[in-house]
Amino acid sequence: MDTLTPEQRSERMSRVRSRDTKPELIVRQIAHGLGYRFRLHRRDLPGTPDIVFPSRRKVIFVHGCFWHRHPDSACKLARMPKSRLDFWVKKLENNKNRDGINIARLHDLGWETLVIWECQTRAQKTLQVQITEFLK
Repeated sequence: MDTLTPEQRSERMSRVRSRDTKPELIVRQIAHGLGYRFRLHRRDLPGTPDIVFPSRRKVIFVHGCFWHRHPDSACKLARMPKSRLDFWVKKLENNKNRDGINIARLHDLGWETLVIWECQTRAQKTLQVQITEFLK
């Protein structure tokens, strides 16, 4: 049972941002600090990637573990809600499927992709190495 009224739940969910999230800002700060320049949220590319490196034909998606169903079973952020499972299972699986389709479309267009999960942004040294390796 949801502890909030439908109006309260709607108001709370409307505050969830799709861009300029804390994990995305961390990844952008690291990439910029490494000397890379990029574009944000290119709508002409499948999936509107969060960070785009046009000259390298590489993109980075910064995925929220909950919204995009982080497959790592140790990730506590990817837990399933306790209420309205019929709604949430369908919604979150659709998100996951859409991500796969968008990544495949980008690959077909000659773009390389990197997915960084929200929980990975906590280990910034590791993330820095991962971004450096990807952008070589």
